[in-house]
Parts: sequence; structure tokens; C-alpha cells
Amino acid sequence: MDSRGQAVVVGGGIGGLSAAVGLHQAGWQVRVLERAPRFSEIGAGIVLWPNALRALRYLGLGEQVDAISEPQRSGGMRRPDGRWITRMDGQTLEATFGSPAIGIHRAHLHQTLLDALPAEALHAGVDVRQLSDVDEADLIIAADGIDSNLRKELWPTHPGSAYSGFTAWRGVCHYDGYVDIGGTLGRGAEAGIVPLADGRVYWYTSMKSAPGIRHDNEKAFVLKEFGSWHDPLPALIEATPAEGVLHHDINFLAVPMPSYVSGRVALLGDAAHAMTPHLGQGACQAIEDAAVLKAAASRAGEVTEILAFYDQHRRPRSQSIAKLSRQTGGFTSGITNPVMERLRNGIMGVTPTSMAMRSLAKIASWTPPA
Repeated sequence: MDSRGQAVVVGGGIGGLSAAVGLHQAGWQVRVLERAPRFSEIGAGIVLWPNALRALRYLGLGEQVDAISEPQRSGGMRRPDGRWITRMDGQTLEATFGSPAIGIHRAHLHQTLLDALPAEALHAGVDVRQLSDVDEADLIIAADGIDSNLRKELWPTHPGSAYSGFTAWRGVCHYDGYVDIGGTLGRGAEAGIVPLADGRVYWYTSMKSAPGIRHDNEKAFVLKEFGSWHDPLPALIEATPAEGVLHHDINFLAVPMPSYVSGRVALLGDAAHAMTPHLGQGACQAIEDAAVLKAAASRAGEVTEILAFYDQHRRPRSQSIAKLSRQTGGFTSGITNPVMERLRNGIMGVTPTSMAMRSLAKIASWTPPA
């Protein structure tokens, strides 16, 4: 098949590689330029919702992802003492949206995407700081993260990323007991547990904090803050090597982008709509971006038409979800007042499952464009 044109994807994370896979399948000659000296992903897990799974199947990766993921069977939200606030049945989720949520290791998903691309398309150790570095491309996808250099060049007046008020710790460990996808809400803090297909477990915690604070021993600090929470969270933290406990402040784009496209450049993933993690949609929305980009790039037409289609289909939805995620964080782990904490737990506890499913439908029922 003749190439539709030359496309360069700046950034070799999950979003950028997903975009490269879609463009490659749409008949474009693709190069992925990654700043790091090699293509790799940090050692943490991720939850993919049914909308992201549909996008991955549209990218031809459904069977591969099924083989390396662990589906949600049951779960929900608990209090730190272990009492349930609300329950979520994976079978109900699957019956409602066609598939359950899944837990997957980021590195395994990353490798699956790499395997779907020709080796000659992958170029590590290339630091793209401005558009002139990729001047020969017909189409440029800026998937270079929340502090995107290309976004700064094209939208110099945009304020960029902002601190969300939350800082987070993550880790992956071996654990012999049974766990399922679930979360815990405390006062100004939350935690989550995600089983992975290889028998390991991914855990995460977050809490309200001033930005930029670091600790000599991050693992010891997390154990101090979350060690009294219900099992198996303390055991999971304890089982994680100290060097495997990752600590990052959570930043996001507080000011929505006026457009995701400029000329022949499209923003994708965190470069376009970096969001807080309170709906678990950051990577999911980047994968959706890639699916829509494939649909647009498969059509005959000029680059301006392709990118207009992409912007029209991605910006309203992803920005709406980013806003909802921020609001959700304010209602869940953002609450620090004990009276409001009890009120939150009570409201969540009496909300019928059917109503919760309807609130999720806006996110989870998305399908790629025809």
C-alpha cells in the first residue's frame, strides 16, 4: 500500500505509541521520536476502562491486551478501616458496557505497542525541542507529555501545567493473597489496589500536600501515613522494594487548550489534556485520541481536514472528562473535614448501582468513530 504521507510522533509513551500504531495501520509512514535513550515505561500498573479497551481493539490489539491483563471481578470503595462504602461488581460492568475494567502493567502494554510497529519506525535518544527539528514531516503528533515543548512553541501564552494539590506514591510487588481492583477513601487521601496478570499487584496512594516535598525514605513515609489502613495495603507497601516506591506530584492542565491542532500539528494525550487521576482516565483518553486519529487519518483528505476531524471529536469529550475528574477528586479524596467525610461516605453508600452505572456511561460506553 502506498504511503499516505510521512508522520512523526514526538514522544514514545503509551499515547504516542498508540498514535503511531493507528497511523501505521492507516497507511502512513511513521517515525516515533523518543527523548529517552531507549523506549521504556515506568514500573507501575494501570486500569483500563471499557472505552480504552474498545480503542485498543480498534487498533488491532484486543487479543494481545487480553493475554496480558487481569479483568476486574469485584471491588468498590472502602473506608480506611476496611468497611465498604460502595461495591462494584465486575460482571455488572461487563454486562452494561461490554467488557470489565482491566488491570495491566504499563511496561507490558508499552511493549505490546512497540511490537505492533516496524523496528525502523522507532528512534530513541532524539530530543525534539522545536518544530524545526521535525520540519520534513507532513503530519506531526505532539505526544511529548504534560510539559510539551511543541505545545509551548505553538501556544506560548498558555499557562501550562499546574499542581493539583495531590501527591502520589505507586509501587508493584509480589503478593500471594487474593485481591481485586478496588479503592479506599480517607480524609484528604486515597489508595487503590490493582491485580496484574503476572501475579503481581499494583498499588497506589495519594494525599493532599504542598508540592515538591520529598522524603529520605519514601517507603517509610508511605507506611507511616497508610500503615494503619485496611489489609492488604500495608502488606503490599511493605513487600515493595524501597527503590520501587515511586513518588510524583500530580499536575494537570488547569486551563483547557483552545484547540488540539495548529497547522499540521496535533496534540495528543497529556500534551493535550493532562488530567487528575480521580476517574482513571488519563491513559484511557490518550488511547482514545489514537483511535480517533487512526479513523481520521484513514480517510482520504488533506492534513487540515484530518486534524479538524480529530479536534472536533476529541477536544470536547476529553476536556469534559478532565473537568469531571477534577470535580470527582474534590468530592472524594479532596475532602478533609470529618463531617463532610461522613456525608460523602453516606451519599456514596446509598447511591444505587444503577445510578452509578448511568454516571459511568458517559465515559465507559464510548466507541471509536466509524
